[in-house]
Amino acid sequence: MKVGLYFGTFNPIHIGHLTIANHLVEHSDLDEIWFVVTPLSPFKKKSSLLDNYQRLDMVHLATKDYDKLRPSDIEFGLKQPNYTINTLTYLFEKHPEFEFSLIMGEDNLKSFHKWKNNEIILENHSIYVYPRLSEGKVVNELKDHPKVIKVEAPIMELSSTFIRNEIKAGNNIRPMLPNDVWKLIDEMGFYR
Repeated sequence: MKVGLYFGTFNPIHIGHLTIANHLVEHSDLDEIWFVVTPLSPFKKKSSLLDNYQRLDMVHLATKDYDKLRPSDIEFGLKQPNYTINTLTYLFEKHPEFEFSLIMGEDNLKSFHKWKNNEIILENHSIYVYPRLSEGKVVNELKDHPKVIKVEAPIMELSSTFIRNEIKAGNNIRPMLPNDVWKLIDEMGFYR
């Protein structure tokens, strides 16, 4: 089985995340996409970042009606600060029957050459890249790399930061969130 790993803080998960993940799983050879919730580093305190399990709960709520989209807390038990290569190594040991690939926006691909052990990641894993409007260029080695697969997906310029700011300002952002995620945020008073 081919599994795409979509890493993020998902603070909160929104319709942009779901649209991209669903598009990729429907229009590529990926069988499933796992939303890998990145834990809060104990070395970084960010007041706007909700607790790991609150964010994981929102991902559960957002993906429960999608057969091919799954939440993952795989990084919660790994030593922090964590690097993607460590997560991939752990997943390969735990699930050798799966083929894991990364999912990232084109903006992240532009800095991929700076990632720890990026050569090893590319040797062993494909990267599915969705379009993003961003500055800068992709380094030449990655432009036509056989493991870098560009997917024509909708360009989503919706961000969790924008949503948090709108909630704090008291504006209605309900259409930008899955219904159950909106209900939880509203009931708990998150991001106010």
